[in-house]
Amino acid sequence: MRNFDEMNQAGGVVRSHYAKYEHWLRQQTLDAMQSKREEAEQIFRRVGITFAVYGDEAGTERLIPFDLIPRIIPALEWAELEAGLVQRVSALNRFIHDVYHDQDILRAGIVPRDLVLGNKQFRPEMMGVDVPNQVYAHIAGIDVVRAGDAAGEGRYYVLEDNLRVPSGVSYMLENRRMMMRLFPDLFSHYAIAPVARYPDMLLEKLRDVAPQSASDPTVVVLTPGMYNSAYFEHAFLAQQMGVELVEGQDLFVRDTFVYMRTTQGPQRVDVIYRRIDDDFIDPQVFRADSALGCAGLMAAYRAGNVTLANAVGTGVADDKSIYPYVPAMIEFYLGEKPLLHNVHTHVCREPQSLEYVLAHLPELVVKEVHGAGGYGMLVGPASTQAQIAAFAEKLRAHPEHYIAQPTLALSTCPTYVDAGIAPRHIDLRPFVLSGRSVAIAPGGLTRVALTEGSLVVNSSQGGGTKDTWVLEG
Repeated sequence: MRNFDEMNQAGGVVRSHYAKYEHWLRQQTLDAMQSKREEAEQIFRRVGITFAVYGDEAGTERLIPFDLIPRIIPALEWAELEAGLVQRVSALNRFIHDVYHDQDILRAGIVPRDLVLGNKQFRPEMMGVDVPNQVYAHIAGIDVVRAGDAAGEGRYYVLEDNLRVPSGVSYMLENRRMMMRLFPDLFSHYAIAPVARYPDMLLEKLRDVAPQSASDPTVVVLTPGMYNSAYFEHAFLAQQMGVELVEGQDLFVRDTFVYMRTTQGPQRVDVIYRRIDDDFIDPQVFRADSALGCAGLMAAYRAGNVTLANAVGTGVADDKSIYPYVPAMIEFYLGEKPLLHNVHTHVCREPQSLEYVLAHLPELVVKEVHGAGGYGMLVGPASTQAQIAAFAEKLRAHPEHYIAQPTLALSTCPTYVDAGIAPRHIDLRPFVLSGRSVAIAPGGLTRVALTEGSLVVNSSQGGGTKDTWVLEG
């Protein structure tokens, strides 16, 4: 596959939706852009927008790398992408409900039974538990990439589904604020769909799924605490929604209802937007050594007296071993053809697939089924023979732990780097919100691989971010 350039067609002709921006960009000097870049860094440093970069010898916390050049998506293209995302998340929510109730899709043999029931993210404690509106993944971050085909046209593919505690939306919002501050004149040239309503949309969807007994639901954001790498986002979203940011020690359960401690006395909590994993949510049910959750929370949850977003057990649907079956889920539950394509995936637990993967490791990307953040993976074309040989041994020892995919030629977007403006590979994480209905903030978080030639866009691996403009009309 050939790289798809988001701004330029073959021969260097600028795509129509980028024309006004490209004209503006040509008028900017490198010194002026560098000055804006430094201003952005100073503002992000003052606000304290940091995240963890594990294995970085310079330190585990650093500023979010922000790129000055936006990624622009025309209205029609976004409408098609949005429809595919709504379809996909709707089917995933149906799947999660099904596996914790009638398990029709397992009986039909469409998804292997052992792949679900033996999955470490499957929670038997959720069997038969009914949740409001049958919504499990209230907040989904669906990673989408665009790859060029033989004709040089771009096609969107879903790379993975993040349904447990997807992060990054605060960067989407802060990137837009930064662009409006640095380049206000640009926003007079384009009609750009706003993203500032996301916190209101999120609060609305969370209130949608409150227990029926709650006439005026109290929503809180549950954080592991200030030492978590995404703490900035937890505090930011709580502040933007106008709700309390709490830790496990701020909550207690009495008579299967959840309360938070306040200076005015206990206050009932109806919806918890939790940013901690299942294992730590309730020491009486999961990890007994957890100090992050709240004892008795699962009893209140099973009694229907509190809603957890995202639901416990949601991770069974975002495991990479389940990913290859999502198109079949869409047809099974919705009776529709998938609007968005999966990347062709080899499931290494299958002997024939394992044999193929071992024979083609230099060409493939191999991922751990439970992995995240770009860790535990092999990018064949960027690996040495020794790295490939070592990874092959891991595959032979535990093939069920891995999937493999072709190395996609991810689309590129002009990016401001130290040497000037150069193409860098990007992906997109739109945020899909489910309550009584499904809504999506226009655009999402565009992540960019700042290292030349790199395909790894994860912030935890040193990637950066861009503002994402969805054009209106």
